[in-house]
Amino acid sequence: MSSLLSIGKSGLLAAQVGLATTGNNITNANTAGYNRQVAIQGDTGTQYQGFGYVGTGTEIQAVRRYYDNFLATSLRGAEANQASLDAYSGQISQIDNLLADPTAGLSPALQDFFSGVQDATANPASAAARQSLLSNAQSLASRFQDMSAKLTEISSGVNSTITSSVNEINSYATQIAAINNTIAGLTTDQAAPNDLLDKRDQMLTELNKLVKVSVTPGDNNMLNVQFGTGQPLVVGNQPFQLTTSTSPTDVSRVTIGYQSSNGNFSALPDSAFTGGQMGGLMEFRNGALDKAQNALGQVAASLATAFNAQHVLGQDQNGDLGTNFFNPIQAYVGTNTHNSPASTADVTAVVTDGSALTASDYSVDYDGTNYNVTRKSDGQVTAVTGSPQEIDGVTYTFSGTPQQNDNFLVRPTYNAATSLSVAITDTTKIALAAPIATAAATANAGNAKISAGSVDKNYLTPGNALTAPATLTFDSASGTLSGFPAGQDVTVTVNGTPTVYPAGTPVPYTDGANISFGGVNFAISGTPVDKDTFTVGPNTSGVGDSRNGALLAGLQTKNVMNNGTATFQTSYAQMVNFVGTKAREAQISSTAADASVKQATAAQQSVSGVNLDEEAANLLRYQQAYQASGKVMQVASQLFDTLLSIGN
Repeated sequence: MSSLLSIGKSGLLAAQVGLATTGNNITNANTAGYNRQVAIQGDTGTQYQGFGYVGTGTEIQAVRRYYDNFLATSLRGAEANQASLDAYSGQISQIDNLLADPTAGLSPALQDFFSGVQDATANPASAAARQSLLSNAQSLASRFQDMSAKLTEISSGVNSTITSSVNEINSYATQIAAINNTIAGLTTDQAAPNDLLDKRDQMLTELNKLVKVSVTPGDNNMLNVQFGTGQPLVVGNQPFQLTTSTSPTDVSRVTIGYQSSNGNFSALPDSAFTGGQMGGLMEFRNGALDKAQNALGQVAASLATAFNAQHVLGQDQNGDLGTNFFNPIQAYVGTNTHNSPASTADVTAVVTDGSALTASDYSVDYDGTNYNVTRKSDGQVTAVTGSPQEIDGVTYTFSGTPQQNDNFLVRPTYNAATSLSVAITDTTKIALAAPIATAAATANAGNAKISAGSVDKNYLTPGNALTAPATLTFDSASGTLSGFPAGQDVTVTVNGTPTVYPAGTPVPYTDGANISFGGVNFAISGTPVDKDTFTVGPNTSGVGDSRNGALLAGLQTKNVMNNGTATFQTSYAQMVNFVGTKAREAQISSTAADASVKQATAAQQSVSGVNLDEEAANLLRYQQAYQASGKVMQVASQLFDTLLSIGN
């Protein structure tokens, strides 16, 4: 009877474990990271009774955790991609809304500014029109500054999110290392603490949403966690802590790395952070955000340099040559904090040619002999051969004594929109007139005419500006013009082909040819006769003149950016289109990522998830087994009582 009682007892205990396991599944059906558990039941062997073998009962061999590492890894990968795209999409939508705003964007301010230029050109003597031009210019500068400030604000937000994410990553790394240690202590050859394994997997899931990690098995049921190209976060029960610091060349930029025991900071490349929220933030910051800030600054710097270049070729109401309309754009130069303490090198950079300007950043490095400037967008290296030297529209000036491996970061356009400002405050200083005037003598017998004339940047060379009229006389016998300023060569361009005539030599006359000397350009067309004269001299009555104003207004539709391939408006439109396209791509990819996560979740839950219908059936099954085992024990008790009664 004792064997029957023991068999019943074993069945009762097994059913009890089954009920507890099923109940645990049911109560944790909605617990994040919980994996279904099943009590694995087996027999306890048999005993030989002479006539054969008789069973001795049952036992619970294990409580199995239903977990598929391949499906769990696939789900983590899908969730890391989803988190990355969500972070990227959330950030880029801010820039998209900012740039595409039809009222707060840059396009209306640009249009208003050039409308002011056109109005002042139409009424050059009007103080009101000139004041309106200045007001529109200041509004345009403010619009650039406001947009740049908002992009800077977004950048600061990214820095804050990166810092908080690093703190979360460190927290998870510490917790995973601690639970690794606990699991190792509780693991036996027969069993592992299932609930702790679930808890660790859930921590890995949350960590993976911050930065994509790879997980490898370690000793004694512990896991090792890495990210990027193998950078460690957890090795066994040892966590590795990340920290943040400012970039050695840009104090406005947060970088991530390891802090060594001696306090040294070892920076990690941004490319090490792929997937997860951190991956999305890094891709956004290094891609769309930097491109938008640089492209906006490129428009601002190109506008300032192109407008200034034309404005200084004009004449103001006081009869003086024009000055800079906008203040010069100083490029950001960051001196690497790791440069040698013995170095006294200094680099300054000023935007001087908007047409050659790119939206790229540059690295300036000293190799021990020479400076080299590397364009980061494509890696093109330009050797510095002198100081100052212009490279891609930026004039570099080098001073001090450099040391080998000295490094500087130059960002020509990153802060250009912020620093754009109007230099002129006096309306009479607006140079709408041209500094030269031309005329054909009224006594001329021929029908030749001279154009109004213009000047180029060579006119600003000392000694080239006209201080008195030059009278050009036609000699019919030789067919030449004479009377050009002494000491200046004359260039005659016919059908695009220039010919230079040394100073003091007669210049052959060609109908309609362009004639230039000392930065002065004009053309004479028609048929002159002997002794006909033409004068080219300073503009002494230019109050109502607006020839330079017309050239300034023409900059709106002139291809002055990207080596003469884009206007200010089209360049800005390209930037808006780029950001809009990237934002739309991110939305589409995010939708696809959501579907992938749902798919991966369904696959993982099909193995590890709790099915309440199935668990309800198991509950009834174990209940019946419990009752049946109890009945076995009851029968054994009754038989035992019967045997005892026979003895009485």
